[in-house]
Amino acid sequence: MKKLLLASAVSMALVGSVQANEASGTYAFDKEGAHQFITFKISHLGYSWLYGRFNDFDGQFVYDEENPENSTVNVTIDTASLDSNHAERDKHLRSKDFLDVSKFPEASFKSKRVNVDEDGEADIVGDFTLHGVTREVTLEAEMLGHGKDPWGGYRMGFEAETELRLEDFGIPASLGEASETVEITISIEGVRQ
Repeated sequence: MKKLLLASAVSMALVGSVQANEASGTYAFDKEGAHQFITFKISHLGYSWLYGRFNDFDGQFVYDEENPENSTVNVTIDTASLDSNHAERDKHLRSKDFLDVSKFPEASFKSKRVNVDEDGEADIVGDFTLHGVTREVTLEAEMLGHGKDPWGGYRMGFEAETELRLEDFGIPASLGEASETVEITISIEGVRQ
């Protein structure tokens, strides 16, 4: 589901109210410290919410403080790392009925443009590839903060959300009208390189 990865993520939501180029640079996702999450939420038959996450993904973003619209983000997701806290359900979601992870082991997001509004929030538009299908999606993103860390580095964090229609990515299984779309949230902390 929404591997979005979007997370895509993540991406740079370039909110732009940072000080003079102090924050500009290339940031690698903090995979080692696990300060990153891609979660999803989808209705189960219209009766409850099914929550899950992808445990293995990586990426980087480039933040341009003076011109946030020039910022970029790239994310790759290991689709087999899907985790909904239920082994049998995870096996089904990884099967040909849904993600078909043996055939499509990776999902990805690559930004194409960033649109920043007056409030400093950003729409990150990019190509999201899932289940062998690539479509343009928009991540609604906001910067959570940035600054020096206790280890001598510099960090920046973003959160982004999007909604995907499973049918748009050729996912064959259907759990009914209430379950046609999946909401994805990407929360990323990047370490400047």
